[in-house]
Amino acid sequence: METIKVRADALLPTRGDLRNPDCPSREALDRIGSKWSILIVLTLARGTHRFSELRSEIAGISPKVLTANLRSLEHDGLVARAVYAEVPPRTEYTLTPLGATLIEPFTAVKEWAETHIAEIHHNRTTHRT
Repeated sequence: METIKVRADALLPTRGDLRNPDCPSREALDRIGSKWSILIVLTLARGTHRFSELRSEIAGISPKVLTANLRSLEHDGLVARAVYAEVPPRTEYTLTPLGATLIEPFTAVKEWAETHIAEIHHNRTTHRT
């Protein structure tokens, strides 16, 4: 298996295996599997947004949760944050090239969810345990 050095004392495989419980790729899956991450990426797919614009467009997300998710996405290199020293201060968020690679799969998941929600809801309400 080919590896890359991420720290002096740590090597990671160049390609993960999600079936392996010790695979660090599972961390990435946790990040991108979040409903808020999906909604943030799909919103930023339409272009750069300020924090308040993101909050307005992503109904139901609290400022605290939005902040935490943006920080995590930035830390993972999926979102870039630009801070402008203006009065009042302005902060803008945009997808990085790595983050932009999520647009197509997230759009497919969004379309699937919107297409099949009625069937899923029906199944949930009629399922007997």
